[in-house]
Amino acid sequence: MTQQHLSVLQREVLHYFSDSLCKIFVDGTLGAGGHSKAMLEAHPEIEKLVGIDQDPLALEIARERLKPWEDKVQLIRGNFASIKTLLNRHGIKTINGLLLDIGVSSMQLDRPEKGFSFMRDGPLDMRMDPDQPLTAAEIVNTWSERDLGVILRDYGEEKQWRALARALVEARQNFQITTTMQLSEVLMPLLGWRKGKGLHPLTLVFQALRICVNDELGVLAKILPDALDLLAPGGRLAIISFHSLEDRIVKNAFRDAASDKEDYDHGLEGLFIDKVPLVKVLTRKPAIAMEDEIMQNPRSRSAKLRVVEKLEVKGVK
Repeated sequence: MTQQHLSVLQREVLHYFSDSLCKIFVDGTLGAGGHSKAMLEAHPEIEKLVGIDQDPLALEIARERLKPWEDKVQLIRGNFASIKTLLNRHGIKTINGLLLDIGVSSMQLDRPEKGFSFMRDGPLDMRMDPDQPLTAAEIVNTWSERDLGVILRDYGEEKQWRALARALVEARQNFQITTTMQLSEVLMPLLGWRKGKGLHPLTLVFQALRICVNDELGVLAKILPDALDLLAPGGRLAIISFHSLEDRIVKNAFRDAASDKEDYDHGLEGLFIDKVPLVKVLTRKPAIAMEDEIMQNPRSRSAKLRVVEKLEVKGVK
């Protein structure tokens, strides 16, 4: 496969599922099917693998890639935020493994018509699901200066968020900002060129817009309780994230699910009550890409993998 179809942290994912019995496995962010293919090859005991993705093109590519296991594979178009509903429709109540590779895939980045990348000119779209109404162009051209600033500050952690929001509002008074190149031309004079000094200056801007368009942080926070609830005892949940905002949500959710204490927040600071841990954290520190993978696929440099295993809890199936 070409580079855009490389699966990030595949070696590490396989390691954390290597001693797990995966009769029913769900790839909630199927993409081109690379992780699913690797799991099917490594786990002949898989009876059903469910792949979920919003992008119809990704589903087509994955269907062809997973054809040797077509009797085991079920592909579903949808957002993993609705994973419980999607699985219940197909009679699946409990699973043994779930993988989520959060964020935009390299395959999507390399498609100019999706508008995810500032490296290629294309429509200012950024929708992972082409049927959803909200686009990056609508945000840039219609949202208030204040709301634009909040997006850039909170979702991009961009230090110049005030100046960038102001520049967008001023520019759109003269023309509609409808392409990635136009957006770049408006903002680059403020950001400057920092070649060789870390991230490209537009990275955080595009990240912020993409997260907002697809409600990525809201979706991630929503799915975590459902994902843990779906797991059978001994089942594992693995999540790959690509920036600190996502990783913080995953880390905190896993920590809380593994804790035997719960904050009893009724105005009494520091009061905790006992609870039964739901999971065991298998990655005290997130697994990261090794140097050989980073050289082959630079996108993997920022990837972090966290994994938990569902515990046997009395009264919980």
